[in-house]
Amino acid sequence: MLKIAILASGSGSNAESLVRYFEHSDLARVNLIVTNNAKAGVIERAKRLNVGIEVFSPKTESAALLTILKEKADVILLAGYLQMIPKEWTIAFNGRMLNIHPALLPKFGGKGMYGKHVHQAVSESGENETGITIHLVNEAYDEGVVIAQYAVEIEPGSSPESIESSVRDLELEYYGPTVEGWIEQMALSN
Repeated sequence: MLKIAILASGSGSNAESLVRYFEHSDLARVNLIVTNNAKAGVIERAKRLNVGIEVFSPKTESAALLTILKEKADVILLAGYLQMIPKEWTIAFNGRMLNIHPALLPKFGGKGMYGKHVHQAVSESGENETGITIHLVNEAYDEGVVIAQYAVEIEPGSSPESIESSVRDLELEYYGPTVEGWIEQMALSN
């Protein structure tokens, strides 16, 4: 049984969805949620879901947290985590760390492209589709190998709030099953 750690910075809706998706799995279980935000809603979600929680400062506690992650996680999933992943982490979890991005990469990716910023950019661009990208994490923002993409049609110029709602539906529907398939593939290749 693989151990999953989730990194999140916000409310934690994707984190909760992942915990619930894997709570009866024979492959993996979420046993730790990590946040860099002491006021994040994900903290209360983790407590309610009986999942371990670590709150840390990326500037001062990165090395200590990496030690904890190595002990408690086989796989790391980013779910709205808003910090650059340190090189030491990408090395330690090479090929075992996924992120979900709220757009169809390579469009609308990179530094500063998260949450509402992405949806605003998609709205202003006049795109007629958007979606999510699930990708491996490397040392650059949103440049890891793409595992899967799921698209949704939108009206050009749709409001950022409307786009966010459509993208959120995709995240909640597809992140868990995609991670499960990825874990199965990892198991087959080992």
